[in-house]
Order: sequence, then C-alpha cells, then structure tokens
Amino acid sequence: MSTVKHKILIVDDEPDILELIVYNLKKEGYQVYTATNGQEAVAEAKRVIPELIILDIMMPKMDGIEACRIMRAMPEFKNTFMVFLTARSEEYSEIAGFNVGADDYIAKPIKPRALISRINAILRRNVFSEDAPQSKLEISDLVIDREAFLVFRNGEKTVLAKKEFELLYLLASKPGKVYTREVILKNIWEDSVVVTNRTIDVHIRKIREKLGDKYITTVKGVGYKFEVK
Repeated sequence: MSTVKHKILIVDDEPDILELIVYNLKKEGYQVYTATNGQEAVAEAKRVIPELIILDIMMPKMDGIEACRIMRAMPEFKNTFMVFLTARSEEYSEIAGFNVGADDYIAKPIKPRALISRINAILRRNVFSEDAPQSKLEISDLVIDREAFLVFRNGEKTVLAKKEFELLYLLASKPGKVYTREVILKNIWEDSVVVTNRTIDVHIRKIREKLGDKYITTVKGVGYKFEVK
C-alpha cells in the first residue's frame, strides 16, 4: 500500500484499460484522475498537477506525443513524471516520446502487479538525496538549481525536462569525471527495461540544443563528462 497519496493522471481512450488501471492504483492508495484524449489530459493536468502522468500514444483529438510536448513546455510540470502507455513497439515511437520529454514507457497489455511495481519504482526515482551537499551548482556561466529544477546560463533561465535536468546535474556534480552509460542508466532511469543507450544520446542532444555544445563531452565508447570547453 502506498503511504504517500501521489496524484496520478491516466490518459487512454479505451474504457476497459482506464477502469483496470484506476481500480488497481486506487487499491494501492493513489489519487487517480482520468482523461480520454490529449486535450482533456492537458486541461485535467493543469487542474490537479499530478506527480505522474501516464499517456497512451494513439488517441483521438490529440495524441499522447503532442500532449506530452505541450505539458513539458509548461513550468508547472517540470517535476512531473510522464510515461507512455502503449502497445506500439517501434523504436521510432519510443524515440519520439523521449524527444518530447517522456521519462519512460509501460507496455500493453497491462499486467496489474507488474504495473504497480513499475509505477512505484518510477515515483521513487530521484538522483538527489535529501542530504545532498549542494542544492545549487555554479560552474562557469551556468547556475544549476536543484531545488527549483532550473538552469540559468548567463543569468537567463533555460527550462529542461525532468530527465534532462537530472542528467545534466549528475554530470555537472563532478566536472571532468567520465560517467559510463551503465552508470547513467542506473542513476537516472534505474530499473527501466525500455531505456537504451539511444535514450541517453537523445537526452544529451536535447541538452546541447538548449545550452550549447560546450558543456558536455562525448567520450567515445565509454560515456559522457561535463567540462567547460
């Protein structure tokens, strides 16, 4: 039984799937909200500000990819986990999801016990311990604020998706240290079975698009490190 009543928004246009997920999550003590398409999802998410949003990809009116992209651009969802619930297994759909800021995937058909275990693990994810020595990193022209989940470059705010921010903070917490892909996956995505090395590359590319190329260096065949060039 969940001891913390996290708010979870489930978005799917199939009534049977919604009913199954809602029943099992409520039994675990979660506060559960629902929507049946992307437009409803954005409106309901703005109303309740959930900690986790689970989105189907293929839906009427607005699909899950577009809904995720819209919400990721809103500052109120900077700390919200966004996970896709989908039967689609093509790599391009996973990459498209991560490109708009998704944190993970959960595959259909739904297995209730596995679903609950996965959701519990997702909500426990956090690369920052409560007693972390630094809440704010100041390196060169960057300020990385762990508590606000914000990055400032030359005093100007840059908003990163949750996983992009966690990845940047992990690398910047020890400038010059090379983090292998295995270590990055363990720290940022823990036990996710769908995240691959390609996922890390996508997130690094998104960080570079927003902050420039001078902060993160690729170490071929090994991983990445933070250094100001």
